[in-house]
Order: sequence, then structure tokens, then C-alpha cells
Amino acid sequence: MTAPTAATPADASSTPALQRTPLHALHLELGARMVPFAGYEMPVSYPAGILAEHRHCREAAALFDVSHMGQVRLVGDDAALALESLVPVDVLDLPVGRQRYGFFTNTAGGILDDLMVARRPSDLFMVINASRKDHDLQLMRTQIGHRCQVISMPERALLALQGPLAVQALAKLDAGVAALTFMGTGTFTLAGAECFISRSGYTGEDGFEISVPAEAAEALAKALLAMQEVKPAGLGARDTLRLEAGLCLYGHDIDEDTTPVEAALTWAIQKVRRAGGARAGGYPGSAAIEAQLANGAPRKRVGLLGLERAPVREGAPVLNAQGERVGKVTSGTLSPQLGKPIAMAYVDKACAVPDAEISAEVRLKPQPMRVVAMPFTPHRYHRG
Repeated sequence: MTAPTAATPADASSTPALQRTPLHALHLELGARMVPFAGYEMPVSYPAGILAEHRHCREAAALFDVSHMGQVRLVGDDAALALESLVPVDVLDLPVGRQRYGFFTNTAGGILDDLMVARRPSDLFMVINASRKDHDLQLMRTQIGHRCQVISMPERALLALQGPLAVQALAKLDAGVAALTFMGTGTFTLAGAECFISRSGYTGEDGFEISVPAEAAEALAKALLAMQEVKPAGLGARDTLRLEAGLCLYGHDIDEDTTPVEAALTWAIQKVRRAGGARAGGYPGSAAIEAQLANGAPRKRVGLLGLERAPVREGAPVLNAQGERVGKVTSGTLSPQLGKPIAMAYVDKACAVPDAEISAEVRLKPQPMRVVAMPFTPHRYHRG
């Protein structure tokens, strides 16, 4: 995927009004280029440009507004087991103060959305994708609303502070954040506001995601941006960063027609939820997913590294050495860190082997590429 771009509607009068995050005025003040994204008006880049924003995140700390994402609470003694009926993830054994990646599945084993879930003393806290908010809330209210309260949290904004100096910057506001390790969570006071923080993110770097009351979001963002380490970054850099980190974007690299096994996300299905485990199955599509876990999937998500300079974009056909179509690119860019084209693609399992030489069709010409392990650039999460 390239950076999101604005669409020009054929009939603007029929286009639903875009929502705005609590930081909208600040984005304009900072000179952001705003685009429609998942029903919101969002910053794609700032005057420094996507490349500079990307590099600043890798070298220092970048601040992203991700308030378009959905924040949800599940409340009730049965909340964990209720959620397990919708996801192939061990939620019941998730300790207080820890967060876990997961996904909703359909009856065919396809991914309805991916998500983060954290256990807090009195509830489960979830972050879901902006484009799937309404779907996910309806799913949970319909399927498990009788077992726990499903509470949307539109009154809160969400910021992501990412990069090797993120902890240095955030610790100036509350030194306690430095004690968190990757996927750890806690409640801290930042710029006078009570915030729920996870040490996680979507860039492959160390960093934090910060749930903050909407009315306090601008003050917190300004406090962080006043620090020398921190600069703003938009959706464009967020996309190139997550692609270098080998992280999926819902609706592109994973969707309702993609299983976790095909997507190489089986690490997120804990033993207790697999065949033979104490709480195996019990979620939509479990039979299909367990069959693929046992026998493999017919295709697999892989990383591709370009052997020439031309970037490969989403949708490009993938060809084997005989010129036969064996897959399709789902995300692609020119890596700022590597200076080479990188992509993620689904290919037939016979081609999903390291160092396999294949090609992507760009403007009807084969662009040579090689299957490589992901991430393309090393993760630098703080594991303690």
C-alpha cells in the first residue's frame, strides 16, 4: 500500500461528512495535508514530508494521532470467556497489566478484524480498527452482549508515540512509564490527565499507545511536541513504517477471505486454544483453522525484496520462474531504510520458501524479487 490519498467524489453532496479527531485543529496548525481515511479527515503528512517523518521515527520519536481507532471496554465476570467465543486467543489467562494481539474470525476461518486486548483490574480494554468499528461493536453486542457489557469509548482519543527516544520523552511527563515492557500496560498521569498506556505500537519501534480523555488530547500532544525528540507524523509514514516491520494492514494484507494460517499469524493462537488445548475451538471457523494448522494452507503471506529499483504496488500479480501467476501483492513501497522495493504478498505454498526467486508484474513487465523473512527491518521492542 502506498500513502493514503484523497478521493474526489463524483457527487460531493452525497458523500457522508468526514469525522474529525480531537486533534484536528492542531493538525491544521501544524500544516498537515489532510485526506479522507476510514470515514475521518486525517493527516497523511506534515511539511517535512513522509520520508523525513519515517526517518525521525526510526531515529528519535514520532507522534501519531490514531484517535480514529475504536476503543472499547468489556465489563463483567464472564467478559474474558465471552470474548474467547469470538477470537482464537487466550484471553482468560491474560494477566492484569498485559496486552495481547488477536482477531475476530468468521465461520470459514477468515479474519473479520484484528485487535488489541488488555486486561485491567475491572475490565478488558480493546482497540479495534477504524474501518471496522461499527461492524465489531455490532458483532460483540449481538453475540456476547448478554454475557458482558460492551461499552464504546468515543470520549477518548488515542495517540501513538513511537521511536527509540519515545520512552525518554514520555518519562518527562511520568517517570513510571519507563518500567513498562513490551505489551505491558498501566494508568499514568500525563500533562494533568489520567491516561491508559500500553508499551506497543505499529512501527516495529519501541513506543507507546496512549488512551487520553478527548478534551485533554491537544494539551498532551502539544506537551510532547514541545520536546526536542518528538515530531508529528501522519498516515503516510505510518504505512511505510509498518510495512518495513512486516505488520499487516486490515483490508489489504488480511481480510474476511484470509485465515490466520495463510496470514502467518499463528503465533497469536496460544496452545490452550489449539486442538488438544484445554479451551480449544469454540470460536467461529475453528475447524477450518485447526485443519490448516495441522495440514498447512494452500497459500502464505510472505515478504518480497526487490532486486531492482522500481517499487511494487498493491495488486501487482506475482509470477513464478515460468511466468505463471502464483499470487498477488497486498502492500508495497520503496523502503526508506533499505533503499529497495519491499512488499508483502500471498503466494502459492510451493513459492513461499526463503530465497525463492519470483517476480511481480509492474506495468506488464516482470520485476525480479526474492522471498525473504520478515520483518524487513529488525523490531526494536523493549522486552526488559
